[in-house]
Amino acid sequence: MTKKYKPITINKENSIWEMVIGLEVHAQIKTNLKLFSSGSTRFGLEANNNLDLLDFGLPGTLPVINACAVDQAIKTGLAINAKINSKSIFDRKNYFYPDLPLGYQISQYKDPIVSEGFIDIDLEDDTTKRIKIERLHLEQDAGKSIHDQNPNETLIDFNRAGVALMEIVTYPDLRDWNEAGDFFSKLKNILKFVDTCDGNMEQGSLRCDANVSVKKTSDPLGTRCEIKNLNSIKNVMKAIEYEANRQIKLIESGKRITQETRLYDANKNITRSMRSKEEAHDYRYFPDPDLVPLIISQSRIEKIKKTLPELPDQLKSRLKRQYNLGTYDARVISADLQIAKYFEELSLNREPKQAANWIITNLFGKLNESNKHISESPVNSESLGKLLDLINNGTISNKVAKDVFEEMFESKKSAESIVEEKGLKQISNQDELKDIIKSILEKNPQQKKQFLEGNMKIMGWFIGQVMKETRGQANPTKVNQIIKEILEK
Repeated sequence: MTKKYKPITINKENSIWEMVIGLEVHAQIKTNLKLFSSGSTRFGLEANNNLDLLDFGLPGTLPVINACAVDQAIKTGLAINAKINSKSIFDRKNYFYPDLPLGYQISQYKDPIVSEGFIDIDLEDDTTKRIKIERLHLEQDAGKSIHDQNPNETLIDFNRAGVALMEIVTYPDLRDWNEAGDFFSKLKNILKFVDTCDGNMEQGSLRCDANVSVKKTSDPLGTRCEIKNLNSIKNVMKAIEYEANRQIKLIESGKRITQETRLYDANKNITRSMRSKEEAHDYRYFPDPDLVPLIISQSRIEKIKKTLPELPDQLKSRLKRQYNLGTYDARVISADLQIAKYFEELSLNREPKQAANWIITNLFGKLNESNKHISESPVNSESLGKLLDLINNGTISNKVAKDVFEEMFESKKSAESIVEEKGLKQISNQDELKDIIKSILEKNPQQKKQFLEGNMKIMGWFIGQVMKETRGQANPTKVNQIIKEILEK
């Protein structure tokens, strides 16, 4: 689940205001070539070095559809429970911008390749909410304008021009920024599970536009504003939060909302006006005369359907069933394919609940501190498993194990070597523990008397004294047992 930003004046039981939100997600398709040309999709090349003649818009060049990109769109459509349309049309979306060399973008308007899907998101009360998806269509990406190299010039990098995108558009079913964040996160995970987009938001492979409006609960839909090019889940949520409150303040002060496109400034946490919002007719859509309708056979769909992996919701259900995990643990672990893999490796021949607790509490804590993904963890599943084995066979206590884990994460040393170097093995020797306990009892006759008079709570105090004396190395189970044996004689 994504981090929660609590509404102040919106969507509360006693609030007169509610938000209406729809998302447009642009996902770069995982394919080696661009949508209609042989230009490379490799990221990070020197500017204007992965271009085909078509990407420049040179006269006489003609687009040829990338079959792999089509298959990836079909695969994504199946993963989001959508209808794959047997016939779709490519259109020209006409507008002028310096980083659009053709003078138009090849996209899909009235007849997309995918329509009418849905994704179920988890709510905090352990229920789900269905977010309907209006369409998924294919389109070209534009180039990139660079404004910070020279104060008097704008440079253009066309490497990205023509890269294959899936635009995934929801219905306005989202009602707060938490739902928007959870939907975006869930969609990102699905794309990574089916391997149709790498989900790298820092490199621009996944971006989001948010359409936001507010209204009084009894009123019709309000005027919406579009926030463009949000490049992180956190920014999606914070931009929506700011924009909703901005609109409410305007309305409450007697002003009207202007339909427009806005940009989010993450440094100042504000949205600012970019341009007036265009409507579909402003782009003068018409079918691209150089591309025939895209016809998709049912046999092609069925073939791709057989390649679908286990999806997040299926994985969550299996984790609950196979490992007897609770809803929360299963939801967290199924949110990322690599987390799930780590968990299943760690759970092999071990208690699943223990494995889940260590991942969610201890491992995630350190990963968040160091801003690392689980794939970058210095402690892999095998290493953490050996630490858990030391707990389970009584070599170290759970408390000591947490300190050992901290050092494992920082030093990359094995649990065994840290325990050996620092002499952290748990004291389980009966005679040794008896001597320590007898000494503590002799020094504390008052507490001993309280126990004998029936004050069982004092047992915790005695155990604490033993742990203090042994620097946390005494086996607490055996300590408890020995104290009872001595005192109850």
